[in-house]
Amino acid sequence: MKKLVVLTGAGISAESGIATFRDSNGLWEGHDVMEVASPEGWRKNRELVLDFYNQRRKQALTVEPNEAHLELARLEKYFDVTIVTQNVDHLHEKAGSSKIIHLHGELFKSQSTLDPTLVYAMESWEIKLGDKCEKGSQLRPFIVWFGEMVPMMEPAIEAAMEADIFAVIGTSMLVYPAAGLIQYAPKNSLKYIIDVKVPETGFFDNLKPIEAKASLGTAMMSKELIEKYA
Repeated sequence: MKKLVVLTGAGISAESGIATFRDSNGLWEGHDVMEVASPEGWRKNRELVLDFYNQRRKQALTVEPNEAHLELARLEKYFDVTIVTQNVDHLHEKAGSSKIIHLHGELFKSQSTLDPTLVYAMESWEIKLGDKCEKGSQLRPFIVWFGEMVPMMEPAIEAAMEADIFAVIGTSMLVYPAAGLIQYAPKNSLKYIIDVKVPETGFFDNLKPIEAKASLGTAMMSKELIEKYA
């Protein structure tokens, strides 16, 4: 079974109704990103940060996976699929994908401020001031903030190095970690980039750009891959 590694970004969840980071009406609007997505912001105003992510969770509960998420889950019938996602939502899980690496954390988990190895599945959408881990420190969102290490980068690199096919969906090839990860894919692996605006990609071998929304582009890629390998 061929190994298919798929890196997904905000563009795949946008079609489900999750506002993207750089949209003019995006979910970060009204907030300096450093206020709500950095260790400094957390030290300065924990209540603001907790409320911000509580609202993100409330919104995430109202959305469903779209055809792009569902098609990637269906591809597991034909390929050994690993999803590496920059998204913190659980739409890939909801769609039925079984191997998912979350680079930037997960919205529906909390972690200890004191000990980052203490991570908890959340039973509701809310973390309140005063909610504590077993060591007595305030719970914070299980999100990789600006300036923090990306602990799941290592397993993502390992997956990329073994890919027979590497696809990038809904994220810019010019921005970390997409640009970095694809470079770990074997030189002879087949590569796809699916986005509404595909940048110049002449520096990669065997790369096929599909300029389309995630759902349409994923369907096109899936059809090609099944015809070629299944």
